[in-house]
Amino acid sequence: MSKLKNTIFTGAATAIITPFKSGSIDYTSFKGIIEQQIAGNIDAIVVAGTTGEAATLTHEEHMECMKFVVDTVAGRVPVIAGTGSNDTAYAIELSQYACEIGADALLLVTPYYNKATAKGLTKSFLATAEATNKPIILYNVPSRTGCNIPLSVYKELAKHERIVAVKEASGNISAIAELIAECGDSLDVYSGNDDQIVPIMSLGGKGVISVLSNVAPKETHEMTRLCLEGDFKAAAALQLKYLDLINALFCEVNPIPAKTAMAEMGFCDVEMRLPLCEMEEATKARLLTSLKKHGLI
Repeated sequence: MSKLKNTIFTGAATAIITPFKSGSIDYTSFKGIIEQQIAGNIDAIVVAGTTGEAATLTHEEHMECMKFVVDTVAGRVPVIAGTGSNDTAYAIELSQYACEIGADALLLVTPYYNKATAKGLTKSFLATAEATNKPIILYNVPSRTGCNIPLSVYKELAKHERIVAVKEASGNISAIAELIAECGDSLDVYSGNDDQIVPIMSLGGKGVISVLSNVAPKETHEMTRLCLEGDFKAAAALQLKYLDLINALFCEVNPIPAKTAMAEMGFCDVEMRLPLCEMEEATKARLLTSLKKHGLI
C-alpha cells in the first residue's frame, strides 16, 4: 500500500525552549535561538510544546509565541505548533489560530490529568482534525500525561486525511514497532525520545522531535540524515557518542536541564516558571561536565 499522505518533515525537529526574562518571554533571545537552529541545519521547529513550557504560558503568550516563531522562521523550515490540551474545545481554539497564522502542522498531546477512554481519545483528536485545515502530529507521552494511545486508536485515527504522524515518547520499542507495522503506510512515526532515535528510525521512523537538538542541532540532524540514508552503523555511533549528553538533559525533568544548558551556552537566561525551578548542584555539575566533554561550553 503506497503512502497517500504528505510527510511534514524528515530528520530532526527541535522542540524549542521558550526563553524568559524578568517574567516575560524574551523575544530577542528567542530570535537568536531560532537562527542558531536554522544555521544548524535543523529540519523543523516545534513551538510551545513540553520543552517550550507551554503549560505555564498564558493564552495570549501561547498565541504570541506561535506567531513569533512562524514569522521569524518565514518558511525556511516547517513550523509545528503545540496546540494540544486536556480541554478539547481549547485545543481546537489554539489549533485554529495556529492554522490562521500559517503554522505548517499541529502537535496534539493526549489529554492529560482527566485522561480519556479509547473512544474519548478518538473523538477528541477527530474533533480537532475536523475543525482545522493543517496536518496533525499526535503526541503520545504517557509518562507526563498518564494517558497512552493504544494501537486500536492509532488505526482508527490513521483513516483521517489530516492525521498524518505520531510523536512517540512512550519509550516502548515493541509497541512502536507494532505501530509502524500496522500503520506505517498512513502514519509517519517520529521518535519522541532522543535515546531512541536510531532504534526507531531503523524500524521505519521518519525522524525525531528532539530536546537534544536545542544544544546540538547539527549533530542531531546528522544522526537522522545517516539513518535516512541507511547508514545505521554510523548513526548508532553518534547515538552512543551523545548518550551521556542525552541522559544529562533528562537527569531532571525536561526542560530544566535543556534551558540550563542553553543559558550556559549564552543563548538565554536560566529562567523558568514554577513549578519548574533551577537545577540541583549535583545534577547541574553532571550536565556541565557533559556539555564540556562535547565542546558545547
